Amino acid sequence: MTHPTSHPPVHADPLGESLHLLRLEGTLYNQGALTAPWSIAVPRLEGLLNFLVVTAGRCWLVLDGHEPIRMEQGCLALIPHATPHRVCSDLDLPPVPLFEIPVKKVSERLEIMRYGGDGEPTRTMYGCVRFDHVAAHHLISHLPDVIYISRWEEDTGDWLQSTLRLVAREAAQMRAGGETVITRLADVMVIQALRSWLDTAPEANRGWLAALRDPQIGRALAKVHAKPGEDWSVDLLARATGMSRSAFAARFSAIVGSAPMTYITHWRLSVARNRIAVTDDPVAQIAGDVGYKSEAAFMRAFNRQFGISPGRLRRS
Repeated sequence: MTHPTSHPPVHADPLGESLHLLRLEGTLYNQGALTAPWSIAVPRLEGLLNFLVVTAGRCWLVLDGHEPIRMEQGCLALIPHATPHRVCSDLDLPPVPLFEIPVKKVSERLEIMRYGGDGEPTRTMYGCVRFDHVAAHHLISHLPDVIYISRWEEDTGDWLQSTLRLVAREAAQMRAGGETVITRLADVMVIQALRSWLDTAPEANRGWLAALRDPQIGRALAKVHAKPGEDWSVDLLARATGMSRSAFAARFSAIVGSAPMTYITHWRLSVARNRIAVTDDPVAQIAGDVGYKSEAAFMRAFNRQFGISPGRLRRS
């Protein structure tokens, strides 16, 4: 895993770079061997993206506040914001809380659940994944409550089905290293599903996601994301994109929704907040790395942005 203080290279594709930063961390995968009747309630799991793949049979996915989704073999659903939901063989069944159902631990990252009655079988892969980079968190925050990919969708069917065949083969044999192969393939499915949504969803052409695709504003964002501690100014970023200062500032604000320096401040403080939360690095060092010349100025800005001091955040 890349250390939080390291910076990614600046790529020509800022949106692709954000996907590159979707490094999955703290993941757990559950293989379900479920037989009707069954119904499982999944609570909100803060900070995690959940996904469900049906590898055999069929089931229902029901998110709070959304219409039920009928999932057939080969379908995939991402739940980016850990919205509470249930997965079931029949919509009328009362659900059993997830953590009341026993599982067999294969390893720290893989478990097997056998549950239900003696009816129709369904096999699933369910995962909970966490991302460890600010760019990844920001991208995830722009996603909808659920992303559903059907096996019949022309643009996604091939990669999804080929990946699922590999997962099913490994799960059936569980040879040496099988757990590693399954979890890595699951990671690939999550990234591919996000790419598919970003390529096709109308919502992906608005706001910050659209800004990443913009040839000029995207280039400026990529520079800020790669090196948040640089002494950035509107003039410097405008020159880097080949625009006048006024044209750059106006275009940036129109697409991103905030002024360039406001965005830069928020990005720096978000990077710092992530490091404070996941490392033991001294606050003074973090402040300097994100561009603050004094720890006192950083502390004031951090408190103003998040309503909490760095020290209190770390203790919590």
